[in-house]
Amino acid sequence: MWKDNMMITVGLAFLILCMQNIDCTSDKLTQDGITWNYNYTRYHPMSEISDWMERVASENPELVSSSVYGETFEGRNITFLKIGLGSEGREKKAIWMDCGIHAREWIAPAFCQWFVKEILQRYQTDEKLNEMLKNMDFYVTPVLNIDGYMFSWFNESTRLWRKSRSIPPEGCWCHGVDLNRNFNAYWGTVGVSRDCCQNTYCGSGPVSEKEAEAVTQFVGSRVDQILCFLTIHSAGQLLLMPYGHPQISAPNYDELKAVGQAAAAAMKAVHGMVYRVGTSPEILYANSGSSRDWARLIGIPFSYTFELRDTGEFGHLLPENQIQPACEEAFEGARTIITYVHDKAFHNRTEIGAVGATRAFWATVLASCLATMYLL
Repeated sequence: MWKDNMMITVGLAFLILCMQNIDCTSDKLTQDGITWNYNYTRYHPMSEISDWMERVASENPELVSSSVYGETFEGRNITFLKIGLGSEGREKKAIWMDCGIHAREWIAPAFCQWFVKEILQRYQTDEKLNEMLKNMDFYVTPVLNIDGYMFSWFNESTRLWRKSRSIPPEGCWCHGVDLNRNFNAYWGTVGVSRDCCQNTYCGSGPVSEKEAEAVTQFVGSRVDQILCFLTIHSAGQLLLMPYGHPQISAPNYDELKAVGQAAAAAMKAVHGMVYRVGTSPEILYANSGSSRDWARLIGIPFSYTFELRDTGEFGHLLPENQIQPACEEAFEGARTIITYVHDKAFHNRTEIGAVGATRAFWATVLASCLATMYLL
């Protein structure tokens, strides 16, 4: 206990010093002497996100690569960033993260970009992160529903578009499918609509949509490799775990809940925001066909949906001045889960709880400040 209190005291002192002298959330990315700015506190159209992805990969070749793994209904490439360090011939595991499956949830792609930024800024000085990058690759898709996301930028009338942009079935005039109801996980059973004009329209069949097919094929062929599946949404400040069907429970429910609660504690420690943890029927509503449920169903042991800020004031129109705090807290939640998953797989450690969350929080704060000092 004395050591934990001392760590908190030292952490507070260092944080104050850090805040007085440097910007701990610098937007600068540096590689081999090249420094360039990208505004991570703004929402960006798809063209800018695509340019950012290309630049991140080209200027960080030792850490980042990009690959096309699918195509949208309108023929656009679906691309992920693969982030990882050399494994010296050892088999690597992986973490999956996708953002922007629902077009109107702009904070989700903003978080995926923030997540990548944090890794680039920290990995050289953060020993734990460096270790994880040597043992695991991170597959990050900043925008999965590219067609829908671009449509949501068209004008004010399309800003709250949710679905994909596939053509409607015969006898209907409404475009698009809710991609998070289209995966082959108890498809079409609860929490969906068969009316193509509804936001929860689940499609003509499981994996009828090209975007869902792309994830299914890539992730499904790497089940033994992928330890954790994270899909980022908004809003509601929730951390959802499998399953969305009220009569089905994940075999590792208790562990998923405990790890989720530790992540929620880490998020609350950043800005005081409360995130609730549970299955969708427990804390939201029943649903089926989600990518989260599908990932757990095929054997990926840890699968979560992050529902980022807020709880009703702004909803899917979260203002830009909340991007940074929302991303800061979500990063701590994601890191808590990823660290637990890594340590269980590579060190057979399963400690989780308030003390662990406190240590992880301060370690992350200190690493962030040190990394920024190094970059500056």
